[in-house]
Amino acid sequence: MGALGLGALLLALAIGVLPLAGPLKLGLMGALLLALVLGLRRRPRLLVLLALLLPLCCARGLIAQPHPGPADPLHRIPEGAQQQAVVITAQLLEDPRPDPSGQRCSALARLPGGRSELQFSPCPNLRQGWRLQLEGMLRRLSAAPHPLLSGPAERLQRREAWTVLQVQRWQVLERAPTPVADLRRRMAAALQKTGGEQAGGVLSALVLGSAVSPLPQEVREAFRAAGLSHALAASGFHLSVLLGAVLLVARPLLAPLRWGMALVAMASFLLLAGAQPSVVRAVLMGALAFALQEGGRRTRPLAVLLLCLLLMLLLRPAWLLDVGFQLSAAATAGLILSARPLEQQLRRHAPAWAASAAAVPVAASLWTIPLQLLHFGVLPVYAVPANLLVTPLLTPLTLGAMVMAALALICPPLMSVVGWVLVPLAQLLVWLVRRLAALPLAQCQLGRMSPWLALAMALALLPWLVPQLRRWRLWAALLLGGVAALQMQLLRADQLLLVEDGSRQWLLARHAGRAALISRRADGFSCRRAAQLAQGLGVQRFDWVLSLDPLTPEQPECWASLSPTLLAGQNGSPPLAAGQRLLSSGLAVEAVSGTSQALLLAAGRLRWGLLPDRQAWWSWREQPARGVDGLWLGFRPRPSEQAALPPLPPERLWWPAAGSASGWRQA
Repeated sequence: MGALGLGALLLALAIGVLPLAGPLKLGLMGALLLALVLGLRRRPRLLVLLALLLPLCCARGLIAQPHPGPADPLHRIPEGAQQQAVVITAQLLEDPRPDPSGQRCSALARLPGGRSELQFSPCPNLRQGWRLQLEGMLRRLSAAPHPLLSGPAERLQRREAWTVLQVQRWQVLERAPTPVADLRRRMAAALQKTGGEQAGGVLSALVLGSAVSPLPQEVREAFRAAGLSHALAASGFHLSVLLGAVLLVARPLLAPLRWGMALVAMASFLLLAGAQPSVVRAVLMGALAFALQEGGRRTRPLAVLLLCLLLMLLLRPAWLLDVGFQLSAAATAGLILSARPLEQQLRRHAPAWAASAAAVPVAASLWTIPLQLLHFGVLPVYAVPANLLVTPLLTPLTLGAMVMAALALICPPLMSVVGWVLVPLAQLLVWLVRRLAALPLAQCQLGRMSPWLALAMALALLPWLVPQLRRWRLWAALLLGGVAALQMQLLRADQLLLVEDGSRQWLLARHAGRAALISRRADGFSCRRAAQLAQGLGVQRFDWVLSLDPLTPEQPECWASLSPTLLAGQNGSPPLAAGQRLLSSGLAVEAVSGTSQALLLAAGRLRWGLLPDRQAWWSWREQPARGVDGLWLGFRPRPSEQAALPPLPPERLWWPAAGSASGWRQA
């Protein structure tokens, strides 16, 4: 390994293990970067060192996740309580943004001792950087009721926040200057004014990234369904377009000017798009590759990628669990290791231009499949053809949007002239994406994989994606077949899943790969949660949905998208009369009584009694004894009621746990 490699190893261990202060840690990271860059230039074997250091940083990232500090706002809430009234000062870390319902806004803020998410209703006209005097209820975050349901606790912990402040009254104390945020707002507003809400929002996302751009939710969903979310997320593609244009202009200039222009371009991209993991990775890789190239050394892309990932995880271990970081790293590795071999294979069956165009999206898609199934349980079927179709539009649109954003600051009239050409192209892009997202089976819902199955799938795909590992392809095919068989077995098994979230409860029955749903509530939040459960479990649509509450006038479209058969209670009466059944092959629910909501559910060989309230329990007891495999009570029974329950194993008697408002069980 040599002295240089040993020194790099010791520096990495010191950064990862010792409790270093900020300046000292940054200094050691600079020394590590210098040592590894020198190693990249002189010692090819240092690639092995990087490959050894990265798993250590990943292990540290799993262990050293962020946690509340001793002065965090969480400690203002008394032990055992869920909320506390507070009067506190805060500084906004971002502009308030509306939620999908549009009824309230939220923004991350810095409070004394830590961070918290502020929630406003209605949305206020506040800006990033402003200091506020707040009065409201500080709430402790509760974990999601089920692993398939994303909750605010999991989302905010990744942003180092453990509380939510429901703001009742606020007052602006100071309007601090925020030049970078002002630039973002000015650019986004100018682009939206020129191109409209949708086309202008897409142009803004191509410059600033979708994370900080005011893009309509339906447009985001269409890009996601078409497999084109990466086009709107600030990443290496956008930086390569910007840096390529800058270097093309700077090619005849002296080296110092060329370096300065490249540095300004990368710094501007980082400032405007924000320090997101995908942006930091792109900037680090671009800077290292540019430095090596300008130094006359051959760039080693894989070593540069490993070095950037190593530095990022040393700086922020929590980034390891960030979905954007994982997808960015996997897609970049696919482009480095698999794009060229795939292109050579495709050239045997297609023209050179077609092989070159298809190799990039195919490589990126294949490398990200395990992560897609791990985090979302959905694969965009038309991702590769969609990328081939829109790529000719993306490069000129990205470069043109950057030009328009610059002209918005220095010459607004000229921006409108450029917009005459770009806005129709952006509208064409949105139209194409909407058509692709609306195609049949645009999203293949295979169900979310367990981490171990996703890891096994990634290992099984490697020999097919990396030519150097081709001798392991037979074993890889067997492993991949085993993973697919096990996942299909899990999806087709008979199952009864109960998810409780306060007064909302969802009972999902599965049989032979199909499913049906019984929901305690019929509001929009219950419908969105039901859709998340369906996606995570690999259910395309429910055979039928039974709501124990009446549907509100604004919700039928949401529920109708989940199932062609929807039945709900009306005016306090049960949704089914005595003896009526709602059934599909292997899935059925029958009303036990016409005076209550007592139900009998069958899912394959499972038969369960469903008793949402005590009236249903009394009706059940008046009926002839029924042979059931389990019983669900939507209330906590008294001791006398527990004594009258049928003799079933404890794991087949479900009712709300004492002191808990959320959770899940399955049979």
